[in-house]
Amino acid sequence: MAQDPYTELGVSRGASSDEIRKSFRKLAKKLHPDQNPGDKAAEERFKKVSAAFDILGDEEKKKKFDRGEIDADGRETMRGFGGGGGGSPFGAGGNPFGGRRAGAGYSADSAEGVNFDDILGEMFGRGGAGAGGHPFGAGGRSFQSKGSDIRARLEIDLEDAIQGANRRITFGDGKSLDVTIPKGAADGQTLRLRGQGHPGRSGGPNGDVLIELALKRHPIYRVEGADLHMDLPVSVPDAVLGAKIAAPTPEGSVTLTVPKGSNSGAKLRLKGRGGVDADSGKRGDLFAHLVVTLPEPQDEALVALAESWRAERPYVAKRKD
Repeated sequence: MAQDPYTELGVSRGASSDEIRKSFRKLAKKLHPDQNPGDKAAEERFKKVSAAFDILGDEEKKKKFDRGEIDADGRETMRGFGGGGGGSPFGAGGNPFGGRRAGAGYSADSAEGVNFDDILGEMFGRGGAGAGGHPFGAGGRSFQSKGSDIRARLEIDLEDAIQGANRRITFGDGKSLDVTIPKGAADGQTLRLRGQGHPGRSGGPNGDVLIELALKRHPIYRVEGADLHMDLPVSVPDAVLGAKIAAPTPEGSVTLTVPKGSNSGAKLRLKGRGGVDADSGKRGDLFAHLVVTLPEPQDEALVALAESWRAERPYVAKRKD
């Protein structure tokens, strides 16, 4: 992460736009690549103060940084996806500065009239710019910088993580993106959509969109590594006599054989019906924990049978360790 832009420009947090502009002007004149040919350290420092001014020289970005909505690299962390159409999240015409003129690919005119290109033009003379009005002088040299990334979080269902899916997400500012969730996606896995982030500087590549996947809590299954566990209700007659009953799986319902004399807590395995092992890519198992369940409302015939059974064959249930 870049250093705090206020520290980078050597100004206080209460500095005015004029003070920020003056500080950047002084540093840029000292560190500009045309003033320091071949000096990689000066060029790198110039990039940092330029990036700092890109935030503090734009009134809206400065406010966002001060509120903690963007970091020192200008990156925003998307917390959710709002509705809206398919417009660009970067303002009119896809410009990250809301359609205002962007000077030399760095910063647009802010409410204070601060513009990167204007400042460089004042320092080095517009007539001295290279071909095409390049801000780095007759040499026409510049540095390219990749655009900042956009980070987002996407909640997915367990079934989507196992089987894979295609989902369209819409950011709060209207931009929509199609996301392919791969088979066997893991909780916390990050998907990278290359070139979908903020535009680069001076012809540099666009940033990326980084989507962190978050697995939703499932109403039926408990995830334990690559295995899944679930509670499966079984009626008293089916537990006593044995039966074939329907059991849910991530791919749909299957028939499961309940052995005769099954008790609550008995565990049946459905091989290969679980989640996906992140390392091997193989399916885990699904374990059904039987829960013997009484009917609702209470069945009078079952009550009479229980009363007769208790009177004739009393027994004390024993705990199984």
